[in-house]
Amino acid sequence: MAATNFSGPVRSQNGFQTISVNSTTGVVTVDATFGATTSVTNLTTTNLVFTDQNHPTTAAINATATATAAQAATGYITSTSAAATTITLPTGTDLGTAIGATRGTVLELYVDNTAGASTVTVAVNTNAVLSSAAADTPGSFGDLTIAAGATGLARFTLMFSSATAYTFSRTA
Repeated sequence: MAATNFSGPVRSQNGFQTISVNSTTGVVTVDATFGATTSVTNLTTTNLVFTDQNHPTTAAINATATATAAQAATGYITSTSAAATTITLPTGTDLGTAIGATRGTVLELYVDNTAGASTVTVAVNTNAVLSSAAADTPGSFGDLTIAAGATGLARFTLMFSSATAYTFSRTA
């Protein structure tokens, strides 16, 4: 079928699929499904923006440690420690490599201390700096301590200025 252009909305009750067809075997592969639950299985493009905040994989850090790039890349770190804990973020180089960052890449990182019994403090590492908003207003954007219990959930935004360096701010 030839490409079709539409000037109005395209609607479907059963979702949309993009496919690719192997030119040799003719095998059809579903690359992406768009519907009530959106999934992408065969991704070959760059500069994508992901807004789905569902975190099927999380990382648990229950003692003072440096988070691995893989742990931070999940976008969701939990802590259930009874003792005060400091989580140092991975270096800009390690995290940038893990997520394929380029200038302009943004990673939202949630730290969940709702099941913890003491505070969690987040610390930056090499090639990771507090944004000017965080440095100028340490009580909000620069608040790197997360309380334990019901209010112990924080969101941080990591904005890459290159493939190996990011700025860091608390955004919730």
